[in-house]
Amino acid sequence: MKVELVTSLKRQATKILADLRDTKEPVLITEHGKPSAYLVDVSDYEFMQNRLSILEGIARGERALADDRVVSHSEAKDKLSKWLK
Repeated sequence: MKVELVTSLKRQATKILADLRDTKEPVLITEHGKPSAYLVDVSDYEFMQNRLSILEGIARGERALADDRVVSHSEAKDKLSKWLK
């Protein structure tokens, strides 16, 4: 992973963004020697957001199972058919 100072980002934003587009390698921005932010490619960010959404859905399903909030196949089919009308 590439690391850049926030002052470098201010001075060389166009170059840093061009490198990011070319390499797709995330850039860690540091401020006063500490991590401050990440720059990531747009498509990589969207991919991560989609993956996170899927994982959150799985976690909700697992919580529903643990809390015994489940329905039978036929009940689920009936509910879905009402929504699709």
